[in-house]
Amino acid sequence: QVQLVESGGGLVQAGGSLRLSCTASGRTLSFYGMGWFCQAPGKEREFVAGITWNGGNTYYADSVKGRFTITKDNAKNTVYLQMNSLKPEDTAVYYCAADLTHSRLANAYDYWGQGTQVTVSS
Repeated sequence: QVQLVESGGGLVQAGGSLRLSCTASGRTLSFYGMGWFCQAPGKEREFVAGITWNGGNTYYADSVKGRFTITKDNAKNTVYLQMNSLKPEDTAVYYCAADLTHSRLANAYDYWGQGTQVTVSS
């Protein structure tokens, strides 16, 4: 079992930045691909960013390309999402997820964190 805990969410003005962290316990993340997803009220959970097990490849939703960066530190068992140039439409609960493969599809992931709220004011 992998337990994931997100942190770093909060309230920020449009144009600002946040860095989300997702730390794992129970197992090493070294062999896991990781993803960040977001879910706004009344909407389905959406893919934001993903990274392969060794950090060698990253991929992003078109809406965040050039603004968000996903990184993975296997030594710290942690994955990060650096969020820059935030927009009000980025407001959502952000979740990290882990799987032995990597995918843009939420149902491909076996393990999920509890989520952290990001609110961007205009």
